[in-house]
Amino acid sequence: MVIATLFVVLAILLVIGTPIAVCIGFAPMAAFIADDNVSQLFVSVQRMVTALDSTVLIAIPLFVLAGAIMGKGGISKQIVNLCYELFGWLPGSLGCVTVVACMFFAAISGSAPATVAAIGGIMIPQMIDDGYPAGFSAALAASGGIIGCIIPPSIPFVNYGLITGESVSELFAGGVIPGILMGIVLCILCVFYSKKYGWGSRRKGIILKDVWKAFCSAIWAILMPIIILGGIYSGLFTPTEAAAVAAVYGFLASLLIYKEIKLKDMMDISFEAVKTSAMIMFIVATANIFAFVVTRQQVPAKLSDLVLGVTDNWVVILLIINIILLINGCFMETTASTYIYTPILFPLIMELGYDPVQFGVVMVMNLTMGLITPPLGINLFVANGIDKRVVFSEQVKNVLPMFLALCVVLFAVTYCRPLSMFLVDMM
Repeated sequence: MVIATLFVVLAILLVIGTPIAVCIGFAPMAAFIADDNVSQLFVSVQRMVTALDSTVLIAIPLFVLAGAIMGKGGISKQIVNLCYELFGWLPGSLGCVTVVACMFFAAISGSAPATVAAIGGIMIPQMIDDGYPAGFSAALAASGGIIGCIIPPSIPFVNYGLITGESVSELFAGGVIPGILMGIVLCILCVFYSKKYGWGSRRKGIILKDVWKAFCSAIWAILMPIIILGGIYSGLFTPTEAAAVAAVYGFLASLLIYKEIKLKDMMDISFEAVKTSAMIMFIVATANIFAFVVTRQQVPAKLSDLVLGVTDNWVVILLIINIILLINGCFMETTASTYIYTPILFPLIMELGYDPVQFGVVMVMNLTMGLITPPLGINLFVANGIDKRVVFSEQVKNVLPMFLALCVVLFAVTYCRPLSMFLVDMM
């Protein structure tokens, strides 16, 4: 009765369009009432507070702030210019530049929508003007933005590490190769379509003088992920401290070096970061109550028994999990999904003997791909709003082959351990 109430109320609230944090918080309260355990309603408030009492969580608003500063501070422009000088000779040059720039920016911001806004805001109009279809241009920027959650630093990895107790540094390392592979397949797709349909122009070759000039201009932007990730893996500072370093570094580079922002702009930038962070933290707080009910009712153990009773083939079980998470990504935001599904699936994964860090990478890849699948598709809406020439239906049509290409990478990472664990094993 308790579990039925929990998931039925959650489903009803989601269908009628209730904000996700309210859905996750109200569903367990309805379950308490169904269990005639009203006293737990008072404990729920305490659990919401204790859920936020973690130094690891401090990394989230700091990475959000760093991404907001760098999106406004000219760093994205420098990255785009360097990528164009390096890859402008390829067929589909501007498309490849968009993807590679998203990969660079991903190593700075840790946020998918921020990556789409920062890079797509520059590249989508340029691609359309260069002869690329508007729908394809927006779909490519939205798909490239997913990499913002895979290549470290990554906010979803911080959430997964907080829930499971796994090392955030190892999760960051696990996301590097999968993120690069995602970028490569998107570039291959872009080159293929550009050659087939004759989209876009390209330069004749690499001009070393221009590359050097662009590199010198972008050096401060390039140094940022080196400092952040190098500091984490060298043990100089923790991921939380790295987030603080990223915010300060991004502020100083944008203010003093690129001079794209002024002190008065920080109020608006900070306000946007606070709104995003508050939404995430509200979800984290309410998800703690949801996880408590799920654990107390032994849902993970019952699920493990059910699945293993049907099949003990780990290949089939992982395929089922991937399909469930991909479908869920169409309807639920990444942070909320992480806090709902991790407590349920993690014990099953441990029962299978599957590496928990590898599963963290697989889970984040699954859930972030929901950012380009309607009806949620946050990245699609962010990219769609950048240029009025983009028609949403055409954008969705063009994103389908990109989604399928990313699925190939997802399943490769799921079943081939070295793709996610090679760098982790080297640590």
